[in-house]
Amino acid sequence: MAKKKCPDCERCLPGWLAAFGDLMSLLLCFFVLLLSMSSMDAKKISEAIGSLSGAMSVLEGGIKTEISKERIQESTPIDAKTETSQQVNKISQALIDANEMIEKGHGPAISIEEAQEGFVIELPAALLFKAGSAEIYNEDALLFLKRIALIIDEMPNSIKVSVQGHTDNLGPSKNSPFRDNWELSSARGISVLQELLIDGVDPKRISASGYAEFTPKATNATKNGREKNRRVELHFFGSSSDDESKIKKSVLDEAATQQ
Repeated sequence: MAKKKCPDCERCLPGWLAAFGDLMSLLLCFFVLLLSMSSMDAKKISEAIGSLSGAMSVLEGGIKTEISKERIQESTPIDAKTETSQQVNKISQALIDANEMIEKGHGPAISIEEAQEGFVIELPAALLFKAGSAEIYNEDALLFLKRIALIIDEMPNSIKVSVQGHTDNLGPSKNSPFRDNWELSSARGISVLQELLIDGVDPKRISASGYAEFTPKATNATKNGREKNRRVELHFFGSSSDDESKIKKSVLDEAATQQ
């Protein structure tokens, strides 16, 4: 009696594919475990997206720098709704255009950086003034200030600007009309302020001050360090709509009530 022929076995998947499938399953479990153990911070994700959009100029919103935790203060906050990415983009573009013009004359560059209360535009004194002078002579600097004035006008009224003049530790020359660095730094700050007022900035939103050589950015022991210390800074910061002076009693009022 003839033996029956065994039926042909069904063709299976190759062995390596089964091992590959096990590997993918393990990787999926690993990343799910990582996700379950991580903590999501919506604020940091938003800042990362803004930073990416500024670096690549691809995503909507343009340039937006990362906001540090110390930047948001109760006394002088700049709200994310008021400091729009479009305005920061305009300021950054104005800096790029101005620095391109400055490079042709091999002059010092304008810079922008974050501060706890907002952001700061730093103007080298050599770009604005001659030695011992407080009169702005550079046409490129004047054009840059005009652009900044237009951008300030587009910002909400809650954003204020403080113009701060700084010098190195060397006093004015004998031919200078200023007696010391206090007068020189104050005069340079006021000179930039007056130019911004001429260009249309609301006087209620701007102020000027001089710090002489007492807020150095670099060492005064070297020529390069002294050059960095001679500067004018434009500080942009937010102001609260509530006037705390109207709510809280002043020291004099409290002293009067104790008498």
